[in-house]
Amino acid sequence: MATILLGFEPGTLSDDQVARVRAVAPGFRVLVTRDRDEIEAALDEIEIAAGGFPRDLLPRAHNLRWFQQWGAGADWLLRYPEVVDLDFVLTNASGVHPIPISEHILAFLLTFSRSFHHAIRTQARGEWIDQGADGELFELAGKTMLLIGIGAIGERTAQVAQAFGMRVLGVRRDPTAGAPGVEAMFGLDDLLDLLPEADFVVLTVPLTRETRGMIGERELRAMKPGAYIVNIGRGGTIQEQALVRALEEGWIAGAGLDVFETEPLPDESPLWGMDNVVITSHYAGATPHYHERALDIFLDNVRRYRAGERLHNVVDKELGY
Repeated sequence: MATILLGFEPGTLSDDQVARVRAVAPGFRVLVTRDRDEIEAALDEIEIAAGGFPRDLLPRAHNLRWFQQWGAGADWLLRYPEVVDLDFVLTNASGVHPIPISEHILAFLLTFSRSFHHAIRTQARGEWIDQGADGELFELAGKTMLLIGIGAIGERTAQVAQAFGMRVLGVRRDPTAGAPGVEAMFGLDDLLDLLPEADFVVLTVPLTRETRGMIGERELRAMKPGAYIVNIGRGGTIQEQALVRALEEGWIAGAGLDVFETEPLPDESPLWGMDNVVITSHYAGATPHYHERALDIFLDNVRRYRAGERLHNVVDKELGY
């Protein structure tokens, strides 16, 4: 019997949410499990999958026609290149993250502009220090943000930044496509010319062959000494050793980092002890509304799949996004 696999631990989705899947997919058996043995036993029957799926089993899932991943990033394809040519459509959860991630980015910006990263440390030591006396405070209004990666997250980030009076320049693969809140759009080839203009360089790009290591020594040296870099995309887009050196030697003023080349960030990483770095543990996209929003995307796509319509959020498996 044709099966929809919901690859979740029991209780992740409520009974009502599972019932909603059954309601839009009459004729399908709905299997809810993350257990590898159960998935392997049903492999020949799985036509649609959502959530978790053991990546190494994908080449053996001969009847799989569509896989709805529950996250946005598809950089796992770099580790499983054999999946790229398999005959199934891959969709992602783009649209879940713009609100929490744009707010996370803004939190980094406000932390640096209002010196909260120093205030929190002095509070922990029980010290009263006039944070405004050293001239480190500044306003976001009038500052320039260089936003690298203008998808759904980048678009909302640009609009929020514009609301704070910031000037936003964008970099995307196709610079002919504009976006609300972005003053001017450029291609990746223009990056080195744009970096000296930015007070904040914000990366929201996925990790692909094209973006891996895109920010290295050359790019960091091109930034202003008073500029900050923020990364909420994937850690592999920044060459971490170069970033550590840039922060230690003052090429840039600081960094707000939610993602890293190795996660969890190793105990011995110099980034932990840097006063000009704010670290969060890859939770920029977390929200209590995550499953609700992702399920809405999936249910809409189930209706489209059954009607033979094009699905939303189709990932180009060759490009990786």
